[in-house]
Amino acid sequence: SPSQGYYTRRGGVGESGDFITSPEISQVFGELIGIWYISEWMAMGKPNTFQLVELGPGRGTLTEDVLRVFKQLSSVLSTCDVSVHLVEVSPKLSEIQAVMLTGEKVQPNSEDESAYMKGISKTGIPIFWYRDIQDVPPGFSFYLAHEFFDALPIHKFQQRTEKGWREVLVDIDPEVPDQLRFVLSPSRTPATQNFIQPEETRDHVEVCPEAGVIVQRLASRIEKDGGAALVADYGHDGTKTDTFRGFRNHKLHNVLSAPGTADLTADVDFSYLRKMAQGKTATLGPVKQREFLKNMGIDLRVQVLLQNSGDPATREQLLHSYDMLMNPEKMGDCFNFFALLPHHRLVHPDKKDKPEKKSPLPPVAGFNELLLK
Repeated sequence: SPSQGYYTRRGGVGESGDFITSPEISQVFGELIGIWYISEWMAMGKPNTFQLVELGPGRGTLTEDVLRVFKQLSSVLSTCDVSVHLVEVSPKLSEIQAVMLTGEKVQPNSEDESAYMKGISKTGIPIFWYRDIQDVPPGFSFYLAHEFFDALPIHKFQQRTEKGWREVLVDIDPEVPDQLRFVLSPSRTPATQNFIQPEETRDHVEVCPEAGVIVQRLASRIEKDGGAALVADYGHDGTKTDTFRGFRNHKLHNVLSAPGTADLTADVDFSYLRKMAQGKTATLGPVKQREFLKNMGIDLRVQVLLQNSGDPATREQLLHSYDMLMNPEKMGDCFNFFALLPHHRLVHPDKKDKPEKKSPLPPVAGFNELLLK
């Protein structure tokens, strides 16, 4: 909601907010994602321009960590023209991102341009802000969606054997004034007709049509202009049922009480995202966060940071954040990584003709175990 929406008014990321995300826990998380993009850029033949497009960038912490890696590896990227494009609907969050990434408040852009704001990062890279992914200019792009899809609205459905599928709706509770409750639709709704797959076997399903539309757009862009998309989120591969929940002050919160004051989230159904790519791109994953980060070399990176740090408090913090990211009981297993890549990145276009003449394609970092030479 433009006036009363949670993200429009506050968007509580961080210690003082309602939830915390991996980039806020450790800089290593964003650094490894930065390395993932450089590794894919190299595997795709080092095109001379690339756009880094982040959907829902929160406070801008993740982009900042990625840009730090780009600066550290600037000799590798020296032939490449890099720009950053942030898709953000919240005026409040875009101001926080601008200060974080450019060190100052950023001037609004003129009416006739698709970006509503622009600036230059502390490392000298141009940054643009948009309200919609459609507004981001076409071109070779790497997309990043970290804890983005789980915040999009869902439809919930329940299987009632005698009546078939019914949509779960929100109603006013007649017993308690000023209180909301869940009810089942008395008959089939248009959403029930459109969003339930005929092969569905679960008895309770959450569908996020907006996520489907965005994935279709990403897949079309990647197919046309090249690049890749990396999605990191809570999620499952079409197995879970009722995952809709609220967070306030880092604690679970009833989703129907005090609307607009809590973070609402539902696990991402990666099987649905895969379906929505419609074969335009290849898909990889989901793989668990601990597996992805391990494959990306997190152990080595943390070792180096520990060796370089003489301060016990910093070392303590490093080990604590490593545990938060990797422990299966914490974030290690509930977060997943999923990627959209051009088909030619995984299969040579004319492999069947002369397979012996083709050099093997480099493995995709994070999704394959990389042997560190």
